[in-house]
Amino acid sequence: MRATALKHTERSRGTEFSFGTQVRKSPYTDAALRWGAKGFSVYNHMYIPRDFGDPVQNFWNLVNDAILCDVAVERQVEITGPDAARFTQLLCPRDLSKCAVGQCKYVMLTDQDGGVINDPILLRLGENHFWLSIADSDVILWAKGVATHAAMDVQIREPDVSPLQLQGPKSREILRAAFGDEPADLKYYRFIRHDWLGVPLVISRTGWSSELGYEIFLCDGSAGDRLWQHLMSVGASFGLHPGHTSSIRRIEGAMLSYHADMDLSTNPLELGMDRLIDLDSQVNFIGKAALLRARDQGPARLSVGLEIDGAPLEGSNTVRWPVSNGGNQIGYVSSAIHSPRLKKNIALALVARDFTALGQKVTIETEVGTPLAMVVPKPFFDPQKSIAME
Repeated sequence: MRATALKHTERSRGTEFSFGTQVRKSPYTDAALRWGAKGFSVYNHMYIPRDFGDPVQNFWNLVNDAILCDVAVERQVEITGPDAARFTQLLCPRDLSKCAVGQCKYVMLTDQDGGVINDPILLRLGENHFWLSIADSDVILWAKGVATHAAMDVQIREPDVSPLQLQGPKSREILRAAFGDEPADLKYYRFIRHDWLGVPLVISRTGWSSELGYEIFLCDGSAGDRLWQHLMSVGASFGLHPGHTSSIRRIEGAMLSYHADMDLSTNPLELGMDRLIDLDSQVNFIGKAALLRARDQGPARLSVGLEIDGAPLEGSNTVRWPVSNGGNQIGYVSSAIHSPRLKKNIALALVARDFTALGQKVTIETEVGTPLAMVVPKPFFDPQKSIAME
Protein backbone atom coordinates (compact mmCIF):
# COMPACT_ATOMS: atom_id res chain seq x y z
CA MET A 1 0.00 0.00 0.00
CA ARG A 2 1.01 3.52 -0.54
CA ALA A 3 -0.67 6.65 0.72
CA THR A 4 -0.06 10.33 1.38
CA ALA A 5 0.66 11.32 4.99
CA LEU A 6 -2.11 13.18 6.77
CA LYS A 7 -2.47 14.37 10.34
CA HIS A 8 -5.83 14.56 12.06
CA THR A 9 -6.88 17.39 14.35
CA GLU A 10 -7.33 16.65 18.04
CA ARG A 11 -10.85 17.97 18.40
CA SER A 12 -14.01 16.23 19.55
CA ARG A 13 -11.99 13.23 20.81
CA GLY A 14 -9.94 13.25 17.61
CA THR A 15 -12.87 12.53 15.33
CA GLU A 16 -12.72 15.72 13.24
CA PHE A 17 -10.26 15.44 10.39
CA SER A 18 -8.42 17.92 8.21
CA PHE A 19 -10.50 17.34 5.06
CA GLY A 20 -14.23 17.43 4.49
CA THR A 21 -16.64 14.81 3.29
CA GLN A 22 -14.67 14.13 0.10
CA VAL A 23 -12.40 11.85 2.17
CA ARG A 24 -14.47 9.20 3.91
CA LYS A 25 -14.00 7.62 7.30
CA SER A 26 -14.20 3.86 7.62
CA PRO A 27 -16.63 1.95 9.86
CA TYR A 28 -13.66 1.35 12.19
CA THR A 29 -12.25 4.90 12.43
CA ASP A 30 -13.66 5.74 15.86
CA ALA A 31 -12.57 2.36 17.24
CA ALA A 32 -9.05 2.80 15.84
CA LEU A 33 -8.82 6.21 17.52
CA ARG A 34 -9.92 4.75 20.85
CA TRP A 35 -7.28 2.04 20.51
CA GLY A 36 -4.43 4.49 19.92
CA ALA A 37 -4.28 5.50 16.24
CA LYS A 38 -2.16 8.66 16.08
CA GLY A 39 -1.93 9.38 12.36
CA PHE A 40 -3.80 8.61 9.17
CA SER A 41 -3.17 8.51 5.43
CA VAL A 42 -5.51 8.82 2.46
CA TYR A 43 -6.05 5.76 0.26
CA ASN A 44 -8.89 5.22 -2.21
CA HIS A 45 -10.41 8.51 -1.02
CA MET A 46 -10.63 7.22 2.58
CA TYR A 47 -8.69 7.59 5.81
CA ILE A 48 -6.50 4.66 6.85
CA PRO A 49 -4.70 4.45 10.22
CA ARG A 50 -0.94 4.44 9.61
CA ASP A 51 0.49 5.18 13.05
CA PHE A 52 -0.06 3.24 16.27
CA GLY A 53 3.32 4.24 17.68
CA ASP A 54 6.70 2.67 16.92
CA PRO A 55 6.58 0.97 13.46
CA VAL A 56 9.30 -1.45 14.54
CA GLN A 57 7.18 -2.56 17.50
CA ASN A 58 4.23 -2.93 15.12
CA PHE A 59 6.42 -5.26 13.03
CA TRP A 60 7.35 -7.39 16.04
CA ASN A 61 3.70 -7.48 17.14
CA LEU A 62 2.83 -8.83 13.70
CA VAL A 63 5.50 -11.52 13.43
CA ASN A 64 5.34 -12.68 17.07
CA ASP A 65 1.65 -12.36 17.96
CA ALA A 66 -1.08 -10.79 15.81
CA ILE A 67 -2.34 -7.37 14.76
CA LEU A 68 -5.75 -6.06 13.72
CA CYS A 69 -5.69 -3.50 10.90
CA ASP A 70 -8.41 -1.26 9.52
CA VAL A 71 -8.11 -1.79 5.74
CA ALA A 72 -11.61 -0.67 4.79
CA VAL A 73 -9.82 1.42 2.16
CA GLU A 74 -9.50 -1.80 0.16
CA ARG A 75 -12.78 -1.10 -1.59
CA GLN A 76 -14.69 -3.77 -3.47
CA VAL A 77 -15.61 -3.36 -7.11
CA GLU A 78 -18.58 -5.71 -7.46
CA ILE A 79 -19.36 -7.19 -10.87
CA THR A 80 -22.65 -9.04 -11.36
CA GLY A 81 -25.04 -9.89 -14.18
CA PRO A 82 -25.39 -12.60 -16.84
CA ASP A 83 -22.07 -11.69 -18.48
CA ALA A 84 -20.10 -11.00 -15.28
CA ALA A 85 -17.69 -13.92 -15.69
CA ARG A 86 -16.89 -13.02 -19.30
CA PHE A 87 -16.54 -9.34 -18.43
CA THR A 88 -14.28 -9.96 -15.41
CA GLN A 89 -12.03 -12.12 -17.61
CA LEU A 90 -11.77 -9.21 -20.06
CA LEU A 91 -10.30 -7.10 -17.24
CA CYS A 92 -7.89 -9.78 -15.94
CA PRO A 93 -4.90 -11.24 -17.82
CA ARG A 94 -4.98 -14.31 -15.54
CA ASP A 95 -7.11 -17.23 -16.74
CA LEU A 96 -10.15 -17.35 -14.44
CA SER A 97 -11.82 -20.39 -16.01
CA LYS A 98 -10.76 -22.64 -13.13
CA CYS A 99 -11.47 -20.14 -10.36
CA ALA A 100 -14.15 -21.80 -8.22
CA VAL A 101 -16.88 -20.12 -6.21
CA GLY A 102 -15.33 -19.58 -2.78
CA GLN A 103 -11.82 -19.07 -4.19
CA CYS A 104 -9.61 -15.97 -4.30
CA LYS A 105 -7.01 -15.09 -6.93
CA TYR A 106 -4.28 -12.46 -6.95
CA VAL A 107 -4.66 -10.72 -10.32
CA MET A 108 -3.36 -7.75 -12.24
CA LEU A 109 -5.54 -5.45 -14.31
CA THR A 110 -3.86 -4.06 -17.42
CA ASP A 111 -4.73 -1.28 -19.84
CA GLN A 112 -4.54 -1.39 -23.63
CA ASP A 113 -0.77 -0.81 -23.48
CA GLY A 114 -0.17 -3.56 -20.94
CA GLY A 115 0.37 -1.11 -18.07
CA VAL A 116 -0.76 -2.11 -14.59
CA ILE A 117 -3.98 -0.40 -13.48
CA ASN A 118 -4.27 -2.28 -10.19
CA ASP A 119 -3.36 -5.58 -8.51
CA PRO A 120 -6.47 -6.64 -6.58
CA ILE A 121 -7.49 -9.84 -4.89
CA LEU A 122 -10.40 -11.32 -6.83
CA LEU A 123 -13.11 -13.17 -4.90
CA ARG A 124 -15.63 -15.29 -6.77
CA LEU A 125 -18.87 -15.22 -4.78
CA GLY A 126 -21.01 -16.88 -7.48
CA GLU A 127 -20.87 -18.04 -11.08
CA ASN A 128 -21.53 -14.46 -12.17
CA HIS A 129 -20.66 -12.57 -8.99
CA PHE A 130 -17.17 -11.16 -8.35
CA TRP A 131 -15.43 -8.72 -6.06
CA LEU A 132 -12.18 -7.01 -6.95
CA SER A 133 -10.60 -6.02 -3.62
CA ILE A 134 -8.51 -3.17 -4.92
CA ALA A 135 -5.33 -1.27 -4.18
CA ASP A 136 -5.20 2.52 -4.47
CA SER A 137 -6.69 3.48 -7.85
CA ASP A 138 -10.12 4.21 -9.31
CA VAL A 139 -10.80 0.76 -10.74
CA ILE A 140 -14.56 1.27 -10.64
CA LEU A 141 -14.25 4.09 -13.18
CA TRP A 142 -12.12 1.91 -15.47
CA ALA A 143 -14.56 -0.98 -15.19
CA LYS A 144 -17.58 1.22 -15.88
CA GLY A 145 -15.82 2.74 -18.88
CA VAL A 146 -14.99 -0.69 -20.30
CA ALA A 147 -18.54 -1.87 -19.67
CA THR A 148 -19.95 1.05 -21.65
CA HIS A 149 -18.31 -0.30 -24.81
CA ALA A 150 -18.20 -4.05 -24.08
CA ALA A 151 -21.76 -4.87 -25.16
CA MET A 152 -22.17 -7.18 -22.13
CA ASP A 153 -24.94 -7.40 -19.57
CA VAL A 154 -23.16 -6.48 -16.32
CA GLN A 155 -23.76 -4.29 -13.29
CA ILE A 156 -20.81 -2.63 -11.55
CA ARG A 157 -20.99 -0.96 -8.14
CA GLU A 158 -19.15 -0.42 -4.86
CA PRO A 159 -21.02 -2.38 -2.17
CA ASP A 160 -21.10 -1.66 1.56
CA VAL A 161 -18.14 -3.94 2.29
CA SER A 162 -15.25 -2.98 4.58
CA PRO A 163 -12.41 -5.41 5.38
CA LEU A 164 -10.29 -5.79 8.48
CA GLN A 165 -7.01 -7.68 8.42
CA LEU A 166 -6.21 -10.08 11.24
CA GLN A 167 -2.59 -11.10 10.65
CA GLY A 168 0.15 -12.93 12.52
CA PRO A 169 0.98 -16.38 13.91
CA LYS A 170 -1.83 -16.24 16.50
CA SER A 171 -4.48 -15.07 14.04
CA ARG A 172 -5.93 -18.56 13.49
CA GLU A 173 -6.66 -19.14 17.15
CA ILE A 174 -8.07 -15.64 17.57
CA LEU A 175 -10.37 -16.18 14.59
CA ARG A 176 -11.41 -19.56 15.97
CA ALA A 177 -12.31 -17.98 19.31
CA ALA A 178 -14.20 -15.18 17.56
CA PHE A 179 -16.15 -17.10 14.91
CA GLY A 180 -15.64 -20.85 15.33
CA ASP A 181 -13.81 -23.64 13.54
CA GLU A 182 -15.04 -23.27 9.96
CA PRO A 183 -13.51 -19.82 9.21
CA ALA A 184 -10.32 -20.69 11.13
CA ASP A 185 -9.78 -23.84 9.07
CA LEU A 186 -9.97 -22.11 5.68
CA LYS A 187 -7.34 -23.09 3.14
CA TYR A 188 -5.03 -20.47 1.66
CA TYR A 189 -6.86 -18.13 -0.75
CA ARG A 190 -10.32 -19.52 0.07
CA PHE A 191 -13.24 -17.72 1.69
CA ILE A 192 -16.65 -18.36 3.22
CA ARG A 193 -19.72 -16.35 4.09
CA HIS A 194 -20.34 -16.17 7.83
CA ASP A 195 -23.23 -14.89 9.93
CA TRP A 196 -22.01 -13.21 13.10
CA LEU A 197 -25.01 -12.55 15.35
CA GLY A 198 -27.03 -11.45 12.34
CA VAL A 199 -24.20 -9.40 10.82
CA PRO A 200 -23.07 -10.71 7.39
CA LEU A 201 -19.35 -11.30 6.94
CA VAL A 202 -17.10 -12.76 4.27
CA ILE A 203 -13.92 -14.23 5.78
CA SER A 204 -10.94 -15.06 3.57
CA ARG A 205 -7.54 -16.63 4.16
CA THR A 206 -5.67 -13.69 2.63
CA GLY A 207 -3.77 -10.61 3.75
CA TRP A 208 -1.08 -8.07 2.96
CA SER A 209 1.60 -9.22 5.38
CA SER A 210 3.35 -12.41 4.18
CA GLU A 211 2.24 -13.88 7.52
CA LEU A 212 -0.53 -16.30 8.42
CA GLY A 213 -3.67 -14.22 8.32
CA TYR A 214 -7.27 -13.53 7.42
CA GLU A 215 -9.38 -10.74 6.02
CA ILE A 216 -12.80 -10.14 7.53
CA PHE A 217 -15.10 -8.35 5.08
CA LEU A 218 -17.89 -6.61 6.99
CA CYS A 219 -21.03 -6.35 4.83
CA ASP A 220 -22.88 -3.93 7.14
CA GLY A 221 -20.91 -0.80 7.93
CA SER A 222 -23.13 0.07 10.89
CA ALA A 223 -21.57 -2.86 12.81
CA GLY A 224 -17.96 -1.71 12.38
CA ASP A 225 -17.39 -0.55 15.94
CA ARG A 226 -18.92 -3.74 17.39
CA LEU A 227 -16.83 -5.99 15.14
CA TRP A 228 -13.56 -4.25 16.03
CA GLN A 229 -14.34 -4.38 19.73
CA HIS A 230 -15.34 -8.05 19.54
CA LEU A 231 -12.07 -9.06 17.89
CA MET A 232 -9.91 -7.00 20.26
CA SER A 233 -11.74 -8.41 23.28
CA VAL A 234 -11.51 -12.01 22.12
CA GLY A 235 -7.90 -11.53 21.06
CA ALA A 236 -6.69 -9.97 24.31
CA SER A 237 -5.66 -13.27 25.88
CA PHE A 238 -3.72 -14.18 22.69
CA GLY A 239 -1.75 -10.92 22.65
CA LEU A 240 -3.66 -9.21 19.82
CA HIS A 241 -2.53 -5.63 19.15
CA PRO A 242 -4.17 -2.84 17.15
CA GLY A 243 -1.86 -2.02 14.27
CA HIS A 244 -1.28 -1.01 10.70
CA THR A 245 0.03 -2.78 7.63
CA SER A 246 3.78 -3.21 8.09
CA SER A 247 6.08 -1.76 5.43
CA ILE A 248 8.95 -3.71 6.98
CA ARG A 249 7.22 -7.07 6.60
CA ARG A 250 5.76 -6.43 3.17
CA ILE A 251 9.18 -5.42 1.77
CA GLU A 252 10.80 -8.45 3.44
CA GLY A 253 8.20 -10.49 1.55
CA ALA A 254 8.77 -8.53 -1.70
CA MET A 255 5.07 -7.65 -1.81
CA LEU A 256 4.43 -4.94 -4.37
CA SER A 257 2.64 -1.70 -3.53
CA TYR A 258 0.67 0.08 -6.24
CA HIS A 259 1.95 3.59 -7.06
CA ALA A 260 5.26 2.75 -5.31
CA ASP A 261 6.52 -0.39 -7.06
CA MET A 262 4.26 -0.33 -10.13
CA ASP A 263 1.90 1.91 -12.03
CA LEU A 264 0.59 2.44 -15.54
CA SER A 265 4.16 2.78 -16.84
CA THR A 266 5.12 -0.76 -15.74
CA ASN A 267 3.88 -4.08 -17.07
CA PRO A 268 3.64 -7.50 -15.37
CA LEU A 269 6.63 -8.89 -17.32
CA GLU A 270 8.93 -6.24 -15.86
CA LEU A 271 7.65 -7.13 -12.40
CA GLY A 272 8.36 -10.84 -12.82
CA MET A 273 4.63 -11.57 -12.74
CA ASP A 274 4.54 -13.73 -15.88
CA ARG A 275 2.49 -16.33 -14.00
CA LEU A 276 -0.38 -13.84 -13.74
CA ILE A 277 -0.75 -13.28 -17.50
CA ASP A 278 -1.93 -16.16 -19.68
CA LEU A 279 -0.57 -15.12 -23.06
CA ASP A 280 -0.54 -18.59 -24.63
CA SER A 281 -4.16 -19.48 -23.82
CA GLN A 282 -7.37 -18.61 -25.63
CA VAL A 283 -8.21 -16.11 -22.89
CA ASN A 284 -8.94 -12.65 -24.27
CA PHE A 285 -8.18 -9.63 -22.11
CA ILE A 286 -7.40 -5.94 -22.46
CA GLY A 287 -3.69 -5.44 -23.13
CA LYS A 288 -2.99 -8.93 -24.50
CA ALA A 289 -1.62 -7.74 -27.84
CA ALA A 290 0.67 -5.22 -26.14
CA LEU A 291 1.96 -7.81 -23.68
CA LEU A 292 2.61 -10.32 -26.47
CA ARG A 293 4.76 -7.69 -28.19
CA ALA A 294 6.51 -6.89 -24.91
CA ARG A 295 7.28 -10.58 -24.36
CA ASP A 296 8.68 -10.96 -27.88
CA GLN A 297 10.95 -7.95 -27.36
CA GLY A 298 11.92 -8.92 -23.82
CA PRO A 299 11.59 -6.49 -20.90
CA ALA A 300 14.13 -3.67 -20.91
CA ARG A 301 14.05 -3.47 -17.11
CA LEU A 302 13.23 -5.82 -14.25
CA SER A 303 12.20 -5.68 -10.60
CA VAL A 304 15.03 -6.75 -8.27
CA GLY A 305 15.88 -6.93 -4.60
CA LEU A 306 18.72 -4.84 -3.18
CA GLU A 307 20.70 -4.81 0.03
CA ILE A 308 21.90 -1.28 0.76
CA ASP A 309 25.06 -0.58 2.72
CA GLY A 310 25.31 1.92 5.55
CA ALA A 311 23.56 2.84 8.77
CA PRO A 312 19.98 1.65 9.29
CA LEU A 313 17.49 3.62 7.24
CA GLU A 314 15.15 5.80 9.27
CA GLY A 315 11.71 4.96 7.97
CA SER A 316 10.97 4.29 4.32
CA ASN A 317 11.85 6.34 1.26
CA THR A 318 9.34 9.02 0.27
CA VAL A 319 10.68 9.49 -3.28
CA ARG A 320 12.12 7.07 -5.82
CA TRP A 321 15.89 7.02 -5.33
CA PRO A 322 17.98 6.88 -8.54
CA VAL A 323 20.06 3.72 -9.03
CA SER A 324 23.33 4.22 -10.91
CA ASN A 325 26.21 2.21 -12.31
CA GLY A 326 29.39 3.88 -13.53
CA GLY A 327 27.80 7.29 -13.12
CA ASN A 328 24.81 6.46 -15.34
CA GLN A 329 21.30 6.09 -13.99
CA ILE A 330 19.96 2.59 -14.67
CA GLY A 331 16.74 2.63 -12.66
CA TYR A 332 15.26 3.57 -9.31
CA VAL A 333 14.52 2.26 -5.84
CA SER A 334 10.76 2.12 -5.35
CA SER A 335 10.54 0.85 -1.73
CA ALA A 336 13.28 0.76 0.91
CA ILE A 337 13.32 -0.01 4.65
CA HIS A 338 15.54 -1.30 7.43
CA SER A 339 14.63 -4.81 8.57
CA PRO A 340 15.33 -5.19 12.31
CA ARG A 341 15.08 -8.96 11.96
CA LEU A 342 17.57 -9.24 9.08
CA LYS A 343 19.61 -6.29 10.40
CA LYS A 344 19.89 -5.03 6.84
CA ASN A 345 18.64 -2.20 4.66
CA ILE A 346 16.51 -3.85 1.97
CA ALA A 347 14.81 -2.43 -1.08
CA LEU A 348 12.78 -3.18 -4.19
CA ALA A 349 14.03 -1.53 -7.36
CA LEU A 350 13.28 -1.42 -11.08
CA VAL A 351 16.54 -1.43 -13.06
CA ALA A 352 17.82 -2.01 -16.59
CA ARG A 353 17.93 -5.71 -17.46
CA ASP A 354 21.71 -5.73 -18.04
CA PHE A 355 22.26 -4.87 -14.36
CA THR A 356 19.96 -7.42 -12.69
CA ALA A 357 22.33 -10.36 -12.13
CA LEU A 358 22.68 -11.49 -8.52
CA GLY A 359 25.73 -9.85 -6.99
CA GLN A 360 25.59 -6.81 -9.29
CA LYS A 361 26.92 -3.70 -7.48
CA VAL A 362 25.13 -0.37 -7.91
CA THR A 363 24.98 3.04 -6.24
CA ILE A 364 21.88 4.53 -4.64
CA GLU A 365 21.36 8.30 -4.59
CA THR A 366 19.48 9.16 -1.39
CA GLU A 367 18.79 12.52 0.23
CA VAL A 368 21.68 11.98 2.66
CA GLY A 369 24.30 10.14 0.65
CA THR A 370 25.17 7.65 -2.09
CA PRO A 371 25.54 4.21 -0.50
CA LEU A 372 26.52 1.09 -2.38
CA ALA A 373 24.01 -1.69 -2.91
CA MET A 374 23.97 -5.21 -4.29
CA VAL A 375 21.33 -7.18 -6.19
CA VAL A 376 20.12 -10.10 -4.05
CA PRO A 377 17.33 -12.70 -4.29
CA LYS A 378 13.81 -11.74 -3.27
CA PRO A 379 11.78 -12.25 -1.18
CA PHE A 380 14.32 -11.35 1.48
CA PHE A 381 12.68 -13.57 4.11
CA ASP A 382 10.72 -16.84 3.82
CA PRO A 383 11.27 -17.10 0.05
CA GLN A 384 8.81 -20.00 -0.35
CA LYS A 385 6.02 -18.02 1.38
CA SER A 386 5.57 -21.02 3.67
CA ILE A 387 4.51 -18.89 6.68
CA ALA A 388 1.47 -17.42 4.95
CA MET A 389 0.42 -20.81 3.57
CA GLU A 390 0.85 -22.88 6.74
